[in-house]
Order: sequence, then C-alpha cells, then structure tokens
Amino acid sequence: QVQLVESGGGLVQPGGSLRLSCAASGSIFSINAMAWYRQSPGKQRELVADIASGGTTNYSDSVKGRFTVSRDNAKNTVHLQMNSLKPEDTAVYYCAAVDVELQRYWGQGTQVTVSS
Repeated sequence: QVQLVESGGGLVQPGGSLRLSCAASGSIFSINAMAWYRQSPGKQRELVADIASGGTTNYSDSVKGRFTVSRDNAKNTVHLQMNSLKPEDTAVYYCAAVDVELQRYWGQGTQVTVSS
C-alpha cells in the first residue's frame, strides 16, 4: 500500500504561482510513475503531468510551458510548480502513484483557486 498526502493548494491571483507537494509513504519501493491530476466541477478528472521513475516527464497541452513536475526520490516527494496561473486552472489537484503492478493510488486532493 502507498499513502499520498498533498499540500500547497490555496487561492492565488491570475498570473501568480503555486507549488504543490505530494509526500508518499508506505510501500514506496514499489512506486513507478507519479502524476498530478485535476478535476473541476462538472468535468472529468484529467491528467496534468506525470513523471516516471527515471525522470521522464509528460504534460497536458493546457499546462505545457507553465507547469513543471519534479521528483525527489530521496524524500519520496513529487512537486508541481505552477506558474502563470489562469482562472481555468481552478480545480482540485490530486497526486497519484502507480506501482510496479500497475495499481494506482490517490491522494485526498488539494484545492487550487485562481481568482482576482
């Protein structure tokens, strides 16, 4: 089992920045890829960015060039640096991990609100 706890959400003005963090615990040795998803009211959960164990990253087109995902394997954390935030980035952001058996784990989510 893997437990994930997100932090760093909040209210920010358009054009501002936030940094989300996700701390993993439990069977961390089994984690392969980690990712950030988000879900807005009335919309499906969507992939924002992911990072493989080797460091390869992937971003959705809507955040490419503005968001950066990084991983600290020594501290078992993954971060999402979000710059140039837009109102449409408002959502609950979820951390996810996939283990070597392709089982997915989810954090509880953290709210990000972009508004003036």
